[in-house]
Amino acid sequence: MQRDELVDLNAFLAVAEEQSFTRAAARLGTSQSALSHTVRRLETRLGVRLLTRTTRRVSATEAGERLLQTLAPALNSIAEEIASLSELSEKPSGTVRITTSEHAATSLLWPKLKRLLPAHPDIHVELSLDSGLTDIVADRFDAGVRLEETIARDMIAVPIGPPLRMAVVGSPEYFASNPKPLRPQDLAQHRCINLRMRSSGGVYAWELENGRRALRVRVEGQLTFNSASMVRQAALDGFGLACVMEDQMNEHVQAGRLIRVLEDWCPPFPGYHLYYPSRRNASAAFRLVVEALRYRG
Repeated sequence: MQRDELVDLNAFLAVAEEQSFTRAAARLGTSQSALSHTVRRLETRLGVRLLTRTTRRVSATEAGERLLQTLAPALNSIAEEIASLSELSEKPSGTVRITTSEHAATSLLWPKLKRLLPAHPDIHVELSLDSGLTDIVADRFDAGVRLEETIARDMIAVPIGPPLRMAVVGSPEYFASNPKPLRPQDLAQHRCINLRMRSSGGVYAWELENGRRALRVRVEGQLTFNSASMVRQAALDGFGLACVMEDQMNEHVQAGRLIRVLEDWCPPFPGYHLYYPSRRNASAAFRLVVEALRYRG
Protein backbone atom coordinates (compact mmCIF):
# COMPACT_ATOMS: atom_id res chain seq x y z
CA MET A 1 0.00 0.00 0.00
CA GLN A 2 1.31 3.44 -0.95
CA ARG A 3 1.65 6.14 1.71
CA ASP A 4 -1.01 8.38 0.14
CA GLU A 5 -3.48 5.47 0.07
CA LEU A 6 -3.29 5.18 3.86
CA VAL A 7 -3.84 8.94 4.17
CA ASP A 8 -6.92 8.68 1.92
CA LEU A 9 -8.35 5.77 3.92
CA ASN A 10 -7.88 7.63 7.18
CA ALA A 11 -9.65 10.66 5.70
CA PHE A 12 -12.61 8.52 4.59
CA LEU A 13 -12.81 6.91 8.04
CA ALA A 14 -12.97 10.30 9.76
CA VAL A 15 -15.75 11.60 7.49
CA ALA A 16 -17.77 8.37 7.77
CA GLU A 17 -17.52 8.34 11.56
CA GLU A 18 -18.25 12.05 12.02
CA GLN A 19 -20.89 12.09 9.25
CA SER A 20 -19.63 15.58 8.46
CA PHE A 21 -16.76 17.01 6.43
CA THR A 22 -16.59 19.99 8.80
CA ARG A 23 -16.21 17.92 11.97
CA ALA A 24 -13.85 15.46 10.26
CA ALA A 25 -11.64 18.31 9.02
CA ALA A 26 -11.43 19.71 12.56
CA ARG A 27 -10.57 16.24 13.88
CA LEU A 28 -7.78 15.76 11.34
CA GLY A 29 -6.51 19.34 11.50
CA THR A 30 -7.04 20.04 7.81
CA SER A 31 -9.36 22.14 5.65
CA GLN A 32 -12.78 20.98 4.49
CA SER A 33 -11.86 21.48 0.82
CA ALA A 34 -8.65 19.46 1.15
CA LEU A 35 -10.53 16.67 2.87
CA SER A 36 -13.22 16.61 0.18
CA HIS A 37 -10.51 16.38 -2.49
CA THR A 38 -8.84 13.49 -0.66
CA VAL A 39 -12.08 11.50 -0.44
CA ARG A 40 -12.87 12.10 -4.13
CA ARG A 41 -9.37 10.86 -4.98
CA LEU A 42 -10.01 7.66 -3.05
CA GLU A 43 -13.39 7.13 -4.74
CA THR A 44 -11.77 7.65 -8.16
CA ARG A 45 -9.01 5.18 -7.37
CA LEU A 46 -11.49 2.52 -6.17
CA GLY A 47 -14.03 3.22 -8.88
CA VAL A 48 -16.98 3.31 -6.47
CA ARG A 49 -18.82 5.97 -4.57
CA LEU A 50 -18.19 5.69 -0.82
CA LEU A 51 -20.16 8.62 0.58
CA THR A 52 -23.51 10.21 -0.10
CA ARG A 53 -23.52 13.94 0.52
CA THR A 54 -26.63 16.01 1.37
CA THR A 55 -27.01 19.54 2.69
CA ARG A 56 -27.40 18.27 6.27
CA ARG A 57 -25.24 15.17 6.61
CA VAL A 58 -22.85 12.73 5.01
CA SER A 59 -23.55 9.00 5.06
CA ALA A 60 -21.73 5.94 3.76
CA THR A 61 -23.00 4.12 0.68
CA GLU A 62 -23.27 0.32 0.68
CA ALA A 63 -19.69 0.12 -0.62
CA GLY A 64 -18.62 2.67 1.98
CA GLU A 65 -20.19 0.65 4.80
CA ARG A 66 -18.33 -2.48 3.68
CA LEU A 67 -15.04 -0.61 3.64
CA LEU A 68 -15.81 1.03 6.98
CA GLN A 69 -16.46 -2.29 8.74
CA THR A 70 -13.02 -3.53 7.72
CA LEU A 71 -11.14 -0.27 8.00
CA ALA A 72 -12.25 1.03 11.40
CA PRO A 73 -10.99 -1.91 13.52
CA ALA A 74 -7.74 -2.06 11.56
CA LEU A 75 -6.87 1.63 11.87
CA ASN A 76 -7.98 1.74 15.50
CA SER A 77 -5.70 -1.20 16.22
CA ILE A 78 -2.83 0.64 14.54
CA ALA A 79 -3.57 3.78 16.57
CA GLU A 80 -3.58 1.81 19.83
CA GLU A 81 -0.31 0.13 18.93
CA ILE A 82 1.31 3.50 18.14
CA ALA A 83 0.01 4.90 21.43
CA SER A 84 1.51 1.94 23.27
CA LEU A 85 4.96 2.86 21.92
CA SER A 86 5.04 5.57 24.58
CA GLU A 87 6.06 2.65 26.82
CA LEU A 88 9.50 3.02 25.26
CA SER A 89 9.72 6.64 26.31
CA GLU A 90 11.06 7.70 29.69
CA LYS A 91 8.14 10.12 30.06
CA PRO A 92 4.49 9.04 29.61
CA SER A 93 2.91 11.17 26.90
CA GLY A 94 -0.20 11.50 24.78
CA THR A 95 -3.81 12.59 25.12
CA VAL A 96 -6.37 10.93 27.41
CA ARG A 97 -10.01 11.78 26.56
CA ILE A 98 -12.65 11.25 29.28
CA THR A 99 -16.39 11.89 29.22
CA THR A 100 -17.82 12.73 32.64
CA SER A 101 -20.61 14.51 34.45
CA GLU A 102 -19.91 18.00 35.76
CA HIS A 103 -20.37 16.87 39.37
CA ALA A 104 -17.76 14.11 39.04
CA ALA A 105 -15.38 16.43 37.16
CA THR A 106 -15.45 19.17 39.79
CA SER A 107 -15.60 17.00 42.91
CA LEU A 108 -13.21 14.17 41.93
CA LEU A 109 -11.36 14.41 38.62
CA TRP A 110 -10.05 17.96 38.72
CA PRO A 111 -8.75 17.85 42.33
CA LYS A 112 -6.68 14.77 41.43
CA LEU A 113 -5.63 15.84 37.93
CA LYS A 114 -4.34 19.22 39.09
CA ARG A 115 -1.93 17.35 41.36
CA LEU A 116 -0.87 14.87 38.67
CA LEU A 117 -0.39 16.99 35.55
CA PRO A 118 2.32 19.47 36.66
CA ALA A 119 4.73 16.55 37.07
CA HIS A 120 3.84 15.13 33.62
CA PRO A 121 3.80 17.97 31.07
CA ASP A 122 3.68 15.55 28.13
CA ILE A 123 0.31 14.13 29.20
CA HIS A 124 -2.72 15.96 27.84
CA VAL A 125 -6.19 15.39 29.31
CA GLU A 126 -9.48 16.32 27.65
CA LEU A 127 -12.59 16.27 29.85
CA SER A 128 -15.93 16.36 28.03
CA LEU A 129 -18.71 17.33 30.47
CA ASP A 130 -21.90 15.49 29.55
CA SER A 131 -24.59 13.97 31.77
CA GLY A 132 -25.73 11.57 29.02
CA LEU A 133 -24.68 7.95 28.68
CA THR A 134 -22.02 8.45 26.03
CA ASP A 135 -20.86 5.56 23.84
CA ILE A 136 -17.16 5.90 24.60
CA VAL A 137 -16.11 3.50 21.83
CA ALA A 138 -18.14 5.17 19.06
CA ASP A 139 -17.20 8.66 20.23
CA ARG A 140 -13.52 7.74 20.58
CA PHE A 141 -13.11 8.44 24.29
CA ASP A 142 -10.49 6.58 26.26
CA ALA A 143 -12.76 6.31 29.28
CA GLY A 144 -15.96 7.56 30.88
CA VAL A 145 -17.03 8.40 34.43
CA ARG A 146 -20.50 7.46 35.63
CA LEU A 147 -22.26 5.87 38.60
CA GLU A 148 -21.56 2.15 38.86
CA GLU A 149 -25.19 1.12 38.25
CA THR A 150 -25.21 2.72 34.78
CA ILE A 151 -22.03 1.08 33.45
CA ALA A 152 -22.30 -1.81 30.97
CA ARG A 153 -21.12 -5.17 32.33
CA ASP A 154 -18.54 -5.67 29.57
CA MET A 155 -16.57 -2.61 30.67
CA ILE A 156 -13.70 -2.48 33.14
CA ALA A 157 -14.85 -0.27 36.03
CA VAL A 158 -12.47 1.37 38.52
CA PRO A 159 -13.87 3.18 41.61
CA ILE A 160 -12.64 6.76 41.76
CA GLY A 161 -14.65 8.16 44.67
CA PRO A 162 -16.35 7.29 47.96
CA PRO A 163 -19.98 6.20 48.33
CA LEU A 164 -22.49 8.98 47.69
CA ARG A 165 -25.73 10.03 49.38
CA MET A 166 -28.68 12.11 48.34
CA ALA A 167 -30.02 14.87 50.60
CA VAL A 168 -33.54 16.29 50.80
CA VAL A 169 -33.29 19.93 51.84
CA GLY A 170 -35.26 23.12 52.18
CA SER A 171 -34.53 26.65 53.36
CA PRO A 172 -35.44 28.00 56.82
CA GLU A 173 -37.77 30.46 55.06
CA TYR A 174 -39.61 27.59 53.37
CA PHE A 175 -40.01 25.66 56.63
CA ALA A 176 -41.25 28.79 58.41
CA SER A 177 -44.57 28.27 56.62
CA ASN A 178 -44.40 24.52 55.84
CA PRO A 179 -44.04 21.55 58.23
CA LYS A 180 -41.02 19.30 57.83
CA PRO A 181 -41.85 16.02 56.03
CA LEU A 182 -41.40 13.01 58.32
CA ARG A 183 -41.93 10.30 55.71
CA PRO A 184 -41.86 10.17 51.88
CA GLN A 185 -45.67 10.27 51.66
CA ASP A 186 -45.57 13.76 53.18
CA LEU A 187 -43.82 15.08 50.07
CA ALA A 188 -47.19 15.18 48.31
CA GLN A 189 -48.07 18.17 50.52
CA HIS A 190 -44.91 20.10 49.59
CA ARG A 191 -43.63 22.20 46.73
CA CYS A 192 -40.67 20.26 45.30
CA ILE A 193 -38.09 21.28 42.73
CA ASN A 194 -37.74 18.78 39.90
CA LEU A 195 -34.64 17.82 37.92
CA ARG A 196 -34.99 16.82 34.28
CA MET A 197 -32.35 14.26 33.33
CA ARG A 198 -30.30 15.29 30.31
CA SER A 199 -29.54 11.67 29.44
CA SER A 200 -33.13 10.42 29.15
CA GLY A 201 -35.15 13.62 29.06
CA GLY A 202 -37.34 12.29 31.89
CA VAL A 203 -37.86 13.90 35.27
CA TYR A 204 -35.85 12.37 38.12
CA ALA A 205 -37.96 10.36 40.56
CA TRP A 206 -36.59 10.81 44.07
CA GLU A 207 -35.02 7.51 45.14
CA LEU A 208 -35.61 7.02 48.85
CA GLU A 209 -34.84 3.92 50.91
CA ASN A 210 -35.23 2.91 54.52
CA GLY A 211 -33.95 -0.58 55.29
CA ARG A 212 -35.54 -2.95 52.81
CA ARG A 213 -38.19 -0.47 51.70
CA ALA A 214 -37.22 1.41 48.53
CA LEU A 215 -39.41 4.05 46.90
CA ARG A 216 -39.26 6.13 43.72
CA VAL A 217 -41.29 9.23 44.51
CA ARG A 218 -42.67 11.51 41.79
CA VAL A 219 -42.87 15.00 43.23
CA GLU A 220 -44.70 18.14 42.13
CA GLY A 221 -43.81 21.81 42.16
CA GLN A 222 -43.56 25.03 40.16
CA LEU A 223 -40.01 24.53 38.98
CA THR A 224 -38.14 22.02 36.82
CA PHE A 225 -34.49 22.45 35.81
CA ASN A 226 -32.00 20.31 33.90
CA SER A 227 -29.20 21.66 36.08
CA ALA A 228 -28.47 20.48 39.62
CA SER A 229 -26.90 23.84 40.46
CA MET A 230 -30.17 25.60 39.57
CA VAL A 231 -32.14 23.12 41.70
CA ARG A 232 -29.82 23.95 44.60
CA GLN A 233 -30.17 27.70 44.06
CA ALA A 234 -33.98 27.50 43.94
CA ALA A 235 -33.96 25.59 47.25
CA LEU A 236 -31.69 28.24 48.78
CA ASP A 237 -34.13 30.91 47.59
CA GLY A 238 -37.03 29.21 49.38
CA PHE A 239 -38.95 27.85 46.39
CA GLY A 240 -39.37 24.34 47.81
CA LEU A 241 -37.65 21.09 48.66
CA ALA A 242 -34.78 19.68 46.61
CA CYS A 243 -33.21 16.23 46.40
CA VAL A 244 -29.54 16.64 45.48
CA MET A 245 -26.12 15.14 46.11
CA GLU A 246 -25.16 15.43 49.78
CA ASP A 247 -21.71 16.89 49.13
CA GLN A 248 -23.26 19.76 47.16
CA MET A 249 -25.35 20.75 50.20
CA ASN A 250 -23.08 20.16 53.21
CA GLU A 251 -21.68 23.70 53.27
CA HIS A 252 -25.16 25.24 53.13
CA VAL A 253 -26.55 22.86 55.77
CA GLN A 254 -23.66 23.57 58.15
CA ALA A 255 -24.12 27.32 57.65
CA GLY A 256 -27.84 27.07 58.36
CA ARG A 257 -28.89 28.20 54.89
CA LEU A 258 -30.57 24.84 54.28
CA ILE A 259 -32.21 22.31 56.58
CA ARG A 260 -31.98 18.59 55.89
CA VAL A 261 -35.03 16.31 56.23
CA LEU A 262 -35.79 12.61 55.61
CA GLU A 263 -32.13 11.82 56.32
CA ASP A 264 -32.98 8.26 57.39
CA TRP A 265 -34.42 7.71 53.89
CA CYS A 266 -31.15 8.60 52.13
CA PRO A 267 -28.65 5.71 52.55
CA PRO A 268 -25.22 5.65 50.87
CA PHE A 269 -24.83 4.07 47.42
CA PRO A 270 -21.77 3.17 45.28
CA GLY A 271 -20.06 6.25 43.92
CA TYR A 272 -18.42 7.20 40.63
CA HIS A 273 -16.39 4.74 38.57
CA LEU A 274 -14.01 5.26 35.67
CA TYR A 275 -14.90 2.75 32.96
CA TYR A 276 -13.24 1.69 29.72
CA PRO A 277 -13.17 -1.29 27.33
CA SER A 278 -10.58 -3.99 27.83
CA ARG A 279 -7.42 -3.10 25.97
CA ARG A 280 -4.21 -5.03 25.57
CA ASN A 281 -1.96 -2.04 24.90
CA ALA A 282 -3.11 0.79 27.15
CA SER A 283 -0.67 3.69 26.95
CA ALA A 284 1.53 4.61 29.87
CA ALA A 285 -0.26 7.98 30.04
CA PHE A 286 -3.66 6.31 30.30
CA ARG A 287 -2.50 3.91 33.01
CA LEU A 288 -0.97 6.78 34.97
CA VAL A 289 -4.24 8.75 34.84
CA VAL A 290 -6.25 5.70 35.92
CA GLU A 291 -4.00 5.12 38.92
CA ALA A 292 -4.12 8.79 39.88
CA LEU A 293 -7.93 8.75 39.85
CA ARG A 294 -8.38 5.39 41.59
CA TYR A 295 -10.21 5.61 44.94
CA ARG A 296 -8.26 3.92 47.73
CA GLY A 297 -10.71 4.31 50.60
